[in-house]
Amino acid sequence: MNSWKPMRIISAIFVLAIFGLLTVLAFAQDEPAVGPKPPVVVKPMESHIGNITGHAAAAKSDYRRYCAGCHGDYGDASGENAVWIDPKPRDFTIATFKCRSTPTGTLPTDQDLFDTIKRGIVNSNMPIWNVFTNQQRADLVAYIKIFSPRWETEKAGTPITIPAEPPVTLESISHGQALFAKLECWKCHGTHGEGNGPSASTLTDSLDNPIRPYNFAAGGNDSRFKCGSTNQDIYKIFMTGVDGTPMPSFADVIQPNDAWDLVHFLRTLQIHRHSKENDVLLAAHGVIPPYQDKSAPAAAPADNKAPGGGQ
Repeated sequence: MNSWKPMRIISAIFVLAIFGLLTVLAFAQDEPAVGPKPPVVVKPMESHIGNITGHAAAAKSDYRRYCAGCHGDYGDASGENAVWIDPKPRDFTIATFKCRSTPTGTLPTDQDLFDTIKRGIVNSNMPIWNVFTNQQRADLVAYIKIFSPRWETEKAGTPITIPAEPPVTLESISHGQALFAKLECWKCHGTHGEGNGPSASTLTDSLDNPIRPYNFAAGGNDSRFKCGSTNQDIYKIFMTGVDGTPMPSFADVIQPNDAWDLVHFLRTLQIHRHSKENDVLLAAHGVIPPYQDKSAPAAAPADNKAPGGGQ
């Protein structure tokens, strides 16, 4: 019986050795990269706004001071303030931008980014950066480009053409109302444009963050949209979409004049704003008549024969 003791001891040592080796290998495989993050590489990116040329290197200090707190040192929307912000700050690493003059899915122009910095984003924590000079804004546009490789391999999209706005008429508003229903805009924005449609509570952006549809009725006379305040700005939203959000582009769905009719109707949902659209509606005692499609084929004439085939 005593002859088995050495064998048991050897077996136990062998098992412990195998267990120890497997443990070491497991920890070695899961060992994370440790230490400080590598420094941000400021690529020699440029921007061109009119006769101003922006340089990324010149904006490093401004970005760290004014932008990194939300957008993060690496442009990945992980700044120390980001956790408290709703909606979340833009993630520059994916180069998806809401406010553009270019078709959906394409990069914005330098002017688009410049305008966003200057204008700010309404209903968000992105303020109007009126403390910057035009040169500083141009430099920041160039700096934003260092975070995504898209800027090295793609060109900005070609800005869409915005046709001249037709006159505001009751018929235009009526057609816009019909389009609002047909395109199911009410499902998100609500039947009265109050941002409370049946789908509103389920909406998320491309990063699965909750997002709220625009409430047309909430603003006052100075209210503006996320990407501007003019009728042309609203038109651009229809035809370019708001990338990264559920708001699509309608460029392949509606004609230019249709888009203008929709603009005119949406202005009437801004019930506290003085506008030419609300003036037209007021003259009609606040009643939008049902839209009559004049391009539809005429109905067949009624059969005037007497019952029973008599003449």
